[in-house]
Amino acid sequence: MERCELEFWSAKAYRDYKFNQVAVRVRSLIFLLCCLWISAGAQDHVYSQFYNAPLYLNPALTGQFEGDFRMNMIYRNQWSGLSGDLSYLSASADLNIPHFGGGVGLQFTRSSEGIAYLRKNNIAATYSYSVGGDDFVTSFGIHAGFTNRHIDLDKLVFADQIDASTGFIPGSSTSAQLPDISNRFYFDAGTGVNMVFRNFMAGASIYHINKPDESFTEVQSKLPMRIVGYASLKVSLLSQYSYYEDDGMYVIPSVVYYQQGASQAFSVGAQLKYRSVNMGLWYRTSAQNTPDALVVSFIFDIFKNGKNGEKLRLGISHDATTSKINYTNTSGSTEASVGYEKYFPGSSSYNKFNGLRCYDFY
Repeated sequence: MERCELEFWSAKAYRDYKFNQVAVRVRSLIFLLCCLWISAGAQDHVYSQFYNAPLYLNPALTGQFEGDFRMNMIYRNQWSGLSGDLSYLSASADLNIPHFGGGVGLQFTRSSEGIAYLRKNNIAATYSYSVGGDDFVTSFGIHAGFTNRHIDLDKLVFADQIDASTGFIPGSSTSAQLPDISNRFYFDAGTGVNMVFRNFMAGASIYHINKPDESFTEVQSKLPMRIVGYASLKVSLLSQYSYYEDDGMYVIPSVVYYQQGASQAFSVGAQLKYRSVNMGLWYRTSAQNTPDALVVSFIFDIFKNGKNGEKLRLGISHDATTSKINYTNTSGSTEASVGYEKYFPGSSSYNKFNGLRCYDFY
């Protein structure tokens, strides 16, 4: 009798264990989908190192640097503690062409979200035109490109494909109605303006001004415009100061505002910059204006002022999640960036820049 009871309870315990395993997986899936829903409320991703993705921040920053040629790349791995993929990449190259009145650039952006690998790939051209003098420069920019949105429907698992005791049923199919298509292409456009006055910089940009339709079904789903506004102030910590100099010690407070649809978010912080080293601390709110993350960042400029004005910039930052999903669940988010700029050999612009450049604020 005791042996039978033991076998019965062992079998029951095993079934409970298997059921709990399935329940944990389902809860994890639901949790991830909730997280994706939260992030989808803002639609576009946000970089903590916004200053190292200049063309993603504002097309008016195209060509706004000291040199003839610049490249930037930034990668973000978001909430690495969760299952599924939440990663983002932006890469850009732009030219500063004084005789052209500004600059031209090319940008590629890629995002991958969720267990079904919802991906977006965008390639766009940017152009900026600048006016001003020694102490004041205003730049106007435009952004135009194409986006491909793709989802891998085969990676989705539905309730009728899960058994309570064994989990996912291999080879099973679902009766759920799937989207008609898994690829979507659309034109995307944006514009922006940036102003630098001595030790103060401010700007604003609008992306998706044509509100493209992202839907995979016959039900229309317009992508809301992404509106960005920002301001930075460069404050010297030394008694002798010129806003044209870049080798002193500065504190640079900044604020960035994001709005997309009904979602709003802020990023507020400051950087301590000394010669080729930059350390930053930031506080960011989420799309619902609730606490989102504390961010620590470091930037290092390598072989600055080298041959042909070459400069290599390396950046690293980490977000400590402060929202309700907390750091324990997410393990935070990490970003890495690299930037490179130089003058072309024999450039007529070498050492003739007027000193007003956006990079002074980072």
